[in-house]
Amino acid sequence: MAVRKLKPVTPGQRHKIIGAFDTITSSVPEKSLLRPLKKTGGRNNTGKMTMRYIGGGHKRKYRVIDFKRDKDGVPAVVDSIQYDPNRSARIALLVYEDGEKRYILAPNGLQVGQKVLSGPGVPPEIGNALPLGDIPLGTIVHNIELRPGQGGALVRSAGTFAQVSAREGKYAVVKLPSGESRMILTTCRATIGAVGNSDHALERSGKAGRSRWLGRRPRVRGVVMNPVDHPMGGGEGRASGGHPRSRKGLLAKGYKTRNRKKASSKYILERRKK
Repeated sequence: MAVRKLKPVTPGQRHKIIGAFDTITSSVPEKSLLRPLKKTGGRNNTGKMTMRYIGGGHKRKYRVIDFKRDKDGVPAVVDSIQYDPNRSARIALLVYEDGEKRYILAPNGLQVGQKVLSGPGVPPEIGNALPLGDIPLGTIVHNIELRPGQGGALVRSAGTFAQVSAREGKYAVVKLPSGESRMILTTCRATIGAVGNSDHALERSGKAGRSRWLGRRPRVRGVVMNPVDHPMGGGEGRASGGHPRSRKGLLAKGYKTRNRKKASSKYILERRKK
């Protein structure tokens, strides 16, 4: 995977850095795995705006991704690597021996024609999904479940990976991309390898219009608002705005908002990096 820097023939292309599509082998999605995707524009069921700075954007269709990887013991062949407009990672189309097709997140190093498996006891190779109890210590994984059978919830965006660092009884200790070390049941599944498209972090849009294509409207800073609109608004000239706060007055930049009584706190061995 690489990035492309374009010739500055227009102002919008001067700072534009986009991902290359050299790993993508098919531009036509699998029709049976497409679903309609309706845009909200940040409005709720009564038409009231509940999320600001959302609207517009290119029309998309949702690709149904198999986060559960629960088709055990049936080999699948990677048919193609495809682009997914709904996520930063690339997706891979699997064709199982019985003819079923499913999309999965494409890890680094997954090749077209490669065979992948899922289930307990399968070899810990790139693209295979197996319980944390069967994964050797030190292995790089992604798409990790938090509850058995729930489907992968952690480590799904482009270039991310976690590491299985230890096992204690019925729990495995996993070091997450944030730096947090967390205990997860050994019966929860994870997929071997790091998520592909790792150069996604190097991309730069180059112009405001590219954000509008993604459905993002301009975001207004609190310090340029009036006092009626934001705690940091108002003042003569370019006022700094005082201590950083949210629009509702909640302190920002370091103020902890996690509930101290949260049940999952006992599973966190080491907090994420500040």
